Amino acid sequence: MAEGTMTTTATVFDPVRLGPFELANRVVMAPMTRNRADPAGVLPDSAAVYYAQRACAGLIVTEGTQPSAAAKGYPGTPGMHDDRQEQAWRKVADAVHDAGGRIFCQLMHTGRIGHQSLIPADARIVAPSAIPAQLEVARADGVMVPAPVPEALTREGIAVVVRDFAQAAVRAVRAGLDGVELHAANGYLLHQFLSPGTNQREDAYGGSPSARARFVVEVTEAVAAEIGAERIGIRISPGGQFNDMRDKENEDTYLALADALAPLRPAYLHTLRRRSSPLHQELRRRWPTAYVLNTGYQGASELADVSPLVASGAADLVSVGRLFISNPDLVRRWRHGLPRAAWDESTFYTGGDRGYTDYPDHPGTNEQRSQS
Repeated sequence: MAEGTMTTTATVFDPVRLGPFELANRVVMAPMTRNRADPAGVLPDSAAVYYAQRACAGLIVTEGTQPSAAAKGYPGTPGMHDDRQEQAWRKVADAVHDAGGRIFCQLMHTGRIGHQSLIPADARIVAPSAIPAQLEVARADGVMVPAPVPEALTREGIAVVVRDFAQAAVRAVRAGLDGVELHAANGYLLHQFLSPGTNQREDAYGGSPSARARFVVEVTEAVAAEIGAERIGIRISPGGQFNDMRDKENEDTYLALADALAPLRPAYLHTLRRRSSPLHQELRRRWPTAYVLNTGYQGASELADVSPLVASGAADLVSVGRLFISNPDLVRRWRHGLPRAAWDESTFYTGGDRGYTDYPDHPGTNEQRSQS
């Protein structure tokens, strides 16, 4: 994984070093919102079952988890900012480790993608600039309404958010999770700072590639000071349009971000792949540690799609989403050529255990567990 390395003889089934951890394989379970937490942001006991069932992945990255009560953007998402939430996450961490897996908690502040009813009365929906998303967002009761006009974060407000991320990371590691992934993708707050479409600031946090990258760098530095950079991943989606983003012709910002973060040597950079963009090759060349590619939102990626990314050296690891929902033993199914089960999209965000913990392993993988 030295800088500039672009060829390898590795396969997705080979072990790989990630920070201080030796992963059993190079398949990452991508973060996926499942909306199973209670209104207080506490996960149910079944969350430990859900994640442990999928511990065949070399690394699990959890669903997006708010680092503060003010960071919540959706009903049913978990938090990492009070003791009850931390205790629930400890059960998850223990279950995954007992099953032989590794797990990072994705920390996500949704920024302008949220509604006042989901956050404390004295908090505000915030963003880099007061530019609303042209879409609907969910209220606490699930009703969809137009996205609000966010308040532009002040310098003092930025410092509070940075501190919240750092404190949440401390809780995550104290709960036994192996590390955290900072969600700087998919149109949420960190991504909003990276994009000129949502960041029209003229201070030290906007106006140039390095200034737009500054907030993400400061969050990463603050988290690294608390838990160590080797326990941090960063997820980005250059060019992403999700959540009304207009992140085009912005490659210089991502290169500035990579260059600023590289001296810290975080555990990995996790990038949503744009098939037509050469940016990934340049990010891969500049990034000094593990490089993870996600194959896209469609969720249908199969072994034939992801294997060449590792074999060619385009990535050290690949992340896969929806196939892990319906195939908790996905890596074993791939390894032994077993068929994959279809997911039920109607249960993705409905709460409860149906479509959550009730997908079985393939019978043919049980006898192979010790080999993977």
